Amino acid sequence: MTASSFDPSIHLPADLLERMRARAADYDRDNVFPEADLEDLRAAGYLAILVPEALGGAGLSLVQAAELQQRLAGAAPATALAVNMHLVWTGVAKVLSDRGIEALRFVQEGAAAGEVFAFGISEAGNDLVLFGSDTDAAPQDDGGYAFTGTKIFTSLAPVWTQLGLHGLDTTSPDAPQMVYAFVPRSDAVRMRDDWDTLGMRGTQSRTTELHGAVAPPERVVRRIAPGPNPDPIVFGIFSVFEILLASVYTGIARRALDVAVDTAARRTSKRTGRTYGQDPDIRWRIADMALAYDALPPQIAAIARDVDERADHGPRWFSLLSGLKHRAVTAAKQIVDEAVLVAGGSSYFASSELSRLYRDVLAGLFHPSDPESAHSTVATAWLGPLEP
Repeated sequence: MTASSFDPSIHLPADLLERMRARAADYDRDNVFPEADLEDLRAAGYLAILVPEALGGAGLSLVQAAELQQRLAGAAPATALAVNMHLVWTGVAKVLSDRGIEALRFVQEGAAAGEVFAFGISEAGNDLVLFGSDTDAAPQDDGGYAFTGTKIFTSLAPVWTQLGLHGLDTTSPDAPQMVYAFVPRSDAVRMRDDWDTLGMRGTQSRTTELHGAVAPPERVVRRIAPGPNPDPIVFGIFSVFEILLASVYTGIARRALDVAVDTAARRTSKRTGRTYGQDPDIRWRIADMALAYDALPPQIAAIARDVDERADHGPRWFSLLSGLKHRAVTAAKQIVDEAVLVAGGSSYFASSELSRLYRDVLAGLFHPSDPESAHSTVATAWLGPLEP
């Protein structure tokens, strides 16, 4: 599908978005996974938007998927963030396939068949993220691996069918090696019911314990040296993860802006008798929100297009991607803060959509790259590494 012929409403019709928006508050209040949202998205073929048409998907580009995730997040932020983690793996499969590597074809075929892929990378205290792991990857005689360790923030916990993860092989002759693989749900994978958070409650990103969870040899997709590595699997995960995360929080920002505009048009000042949309201070505040928001979608589209078109930014890639995510989440938080002020005291009530957006947007600060990591990466890109 070409960019000029892309119609987002085909994949996310307005009535579907409104159904999900209407359910979002209940999922947040009850702290449960949005089962009905997932079923609607599965029925719409959304789980396979990044899968080639030849394999049963929609064949969309990363640019187009990013636009769709902004729309979805504007209706149901937690649903969008949860689905993001599935789309990351289908996006990585696309990045690798575009570069002639078919190691994740089973992800594409599985997504088209209705499988749900979760993202098992985060570990408590592991600030190496993709460059190291506290999870043990024990080689098996048949070429598979058994994983033992604990993963945190495992979105889609109640529903995933395959968990993409990494671990460290310390016993093979060429050890240490980072191992990327996929394990199915089994008794060796236990999920704690511990997701009781301030926001993004519907993601149900629970802690996952791995007790010798086995990835068969055909699901071991990469073995690479730990530490910074230009391997396509590292680039694929980092690029798709950062772009789609930026998209979710940009979608939240747009919804907050829309709510603020609507509120300003409806609220009337007792002092002047005019709507708040005619108040100079409110107009300045909304203009400030719009100025921040307008910069985000073009940045996302530009970086995503470079990934789609295999642009060569060399070592600058990681600073560009971490910078994109950082700008999106910090701008989104600023925009939601301003929207709350425009709406006034009503936004302080738990029943207010802005109250939920205010809580949801905070989660963006905790995803990799966090502010410290983003600044370190960008400083290195411009100033070189720290001297020993």
